[in-house]
Parts: sequence; C-alpha cells; structure tokens
Amino acid sequence: MVKNLYDWVLSLAARKSAEVWLAVIAFVESSVFLVPADVLFLPMSLARPQRAYRYAFIATLFSVLGGIAGYGLGYLAYETVAKPILVFYGKLAEFEHLKSCTSNETLLVLLTTSGLAHLPPIKVVTILAGVAQISFVFFLLSCILARGARFFALAWALQTYGEHVRHFIEKRLGMVLGLIAAILIALYFAIKLLAHSGSLSC
Repeated sequence: MVKNLYDWVLSLAARKSAEVWLAVIAFVESSVFLVPADVLFLPMSLARPQRAYRYAFIATLFSVLGGIAGYGLGYLAYETVAKPILVFYGKLAEFEHLKSCTSNETLLVLLTTSGLAHLPPIKVVTILAGVAQISFVFFLLSCILARGARFFALAWALQTYGEHVRHFIEKRLGMVLGLIAAILIALYFAIKLLAHSGSLSC
C-alpha cells in the first residue's frame, strides 16, 4: 500500500494541478496521510527551480494548517477520530508510548524534530500535542519554524544545485535531518541538565 501511495503522489508532480495537490498532500500528511509532501515537492522544484521558493511557501503553509487540524483532532476528537487514524496506520503503540513518557517540554522538542525530519512522524506528534493540550502558540511557532526550515532549505538546495543534489536528497536527506534532530534533542537536554544543576545561573 505504501509503495502504491508513494508512486501515486510522485505522479502528481507532472499534472497542471500540481500546486493544488502539493497543498493537499502537505495538509493531510500532518494528521491523516502516510506519504510526506517532500515526495511531491522534490520533483516539482527540480522541474521548475525558479518556483522552488513558491512551492516551499505552499508546502509550509498547508503543512502548518494540517498540523493545526491534527492538533484539533487530538484536542477535540481523539477517541472518535484521531485514535482510529493512528490504529489504521499502525501508529497507536508509538503514540501511546510517547504519551506515557512525554512532558510538555519534551513534546515541544519532538514538534521541532518531527517538523525537520519526520522523527517521530508528524501526525503522531501533532495529535499528541492536542491530547496533551500544550500551548497552541508554542505549537504553532514550532510548526512554522521547523517545517518552514525543512522546505525552504530544500528549495535553496534544489535551486542552487539542481539535479546534482537530487540523489543526495533522496538517499541521504533523512539521515542528515535525523542527525540534526538528534543534535537538537541532545542540546536541549544538556541545557536543561545544566539549568537544573545551577551551572547556568547568573
């Protein structure tokens, strides 16, 4: 099923309505869809590099709006809507594990890492943010910054290096972004540890 979905999303890049589909995929990936918008964003930006930043804006805007929808599902309709979605994609166990061991502070870190590198999956974290009822302002800012950073960085790379960087992005981007996410998490907990030990006190 995943392979078929991936191929279908990839085929949308050749359509005249590709921008509309980019908006749709970016929106639904944040709460109910399995394939990330990057799959559509990459070929679109390679085909028309002069529009890469335009596509990045569309993807960021609708990914954030989709995140808000995911937050709303977790906040208002977890049992009736969000939970069945997680069950359908086999993400319920991962969700319950995160729910049991995640504080509001670490959830904000996860929002950043999921936005940058889909670690953990965006839909899991956005729904969890709604269930945990974290500050909506912080949720919104983390979505804009993390997802915007991912799409605009991709736009810059594709517009600057074009086809030369495509294979690297397709094969290594997840690893690079995952490493960045790991560094962010490590830095966060290091700062938190130092703060609790009093090393950062004035």
